Amino acid sequence: MAAGKGAALGALGLVLVLSACGSRDEPQRLMNLRSPHDGPDEFAILPTKPLQMPKDFKELPPPEPGARNLVDPAPLDDAVIALGGRPGAGGTDAALVAAAGRGGVAGNIREQLAAEDEAFRSRNSPRLLERLFGTSTYHRVYGNSALRADPELERWRRANARTPSATPPYDRK
Repeated sequence: MAAGKGAALGALGLVLVLSACGSRDEPQRLMNLRSPHDGPDEFAILPTKPLQMPKDFKELPPPEPGARNLVDPAPLDDAVIALGGRPGAGGTDAALVAAAGRGGVAGNIREQLAAEDEAFRSRNSPRLLERLFGTSTYHRVYGNSALRADPELERWRRANARTPSATPPYDRK
């Protein structure tokens, strides 16, 4: 009986010692959606547009301190232009509103999405050991929703879609 208790205590001690050897690597902490750390926002860094020589130097605006540079990124304006709208027009831009609502618009979309999100999160809440050890639930919860970049790129290429920002295909000759 005492030998059995000693073996059980020894096994428990060995498990504790081995678990202490593990470390939390950086990617694991980055995927923890409830991270307590205030780190940099990698999405806040935007590359500038390439410099271009103007057709006529008289077209350039006069320099003003604090004014926006012509090569500064403007992702919201770029998105509006991509949808066929005019930058700075806001909600009064009829072309942008038409493009955004081309598939139909539900009047209660915010409430509907909030309810669906709440149901999804309640079905995929952290399990007991994940809560106890503070591990990331990201891969378990969102693994089936992840876009597999390489197969998706090949699918678009087989459909003869232009993929100018992708790495050129590797020719295995």
